[in-house]
Amino acid sequence: MTPADQSKAARAICELAPIVPVIVVRDVAHANPLATALVKGGLPALEVTLRSDCALDAIRAMADVEGGVVGAGTLLTPADVKAAKAAGAKFGVSPGVTDDLIKACCDEELPLLPGTATPSEVMKLLELGFNMVKFFPAETNGGAPALKNFGGPLPQMKFCPTGGVSIKNAPDYLALPNVICAGGSWVAPDKLVQSGDWAAIEALAREAAALPR
Repeated sequence: MTPADQSKAARAICELAPIVPVIVVRDVAHANPLATALVKGGLPALEVTLRSDCALDAIRAMADVEGGVVGAGTLLTPADVKAAKAAGAKFGVSPGVTDDLIKACCDEELPLLPGTATPSEVMKLLELGFNMVKFFPAETNGGAPALKNFGGPLPQMKFCPTGGVSIKNAPDYLALPNVICAGGSWVAPDKLVQSGDWAAIEALAREAAALPR
């Protein structure tokens, strides 16, 4: 899988819904019902961050949810890529990007949504064949106005802004022609996950899935 192949596959996943939930699973027992609620609410692409001890087991549990496309976030090393693919991840997301990480995703045939924050990083990835990337951390790096400015000199690149995105500011990002979707954690808040309030999470997902783009 070439970087161009990775990017084509990642973009197809990003186009499934306006929001990709960014999820931290602390108890594997929550994984399947959480994924089910989000998918029922209209958000099929799910990013499970590798920030907990049970993250890989959560990916395995979520991979069985009908209609869901589960990916692994916070990929930092080739070992992370291999473990995520073995657990059943269909795509990967990274906060930044390295040559080794790109190669590992190519070798494992795991579509990668690499993280970027600067025009130079975007230019490098365009050279490699990527045309779909993550903009992170979005709000810290200038938010929607910054991405709007990226669109002038770099119209070929499409983005999934993540980091500080909320139901309030997501429409500002989604209105941009170079934004395909946005990543957000507000649709699966830890308080609701820990209490098992799947109906409330499904309602948040429906609200996010209805955002125009």
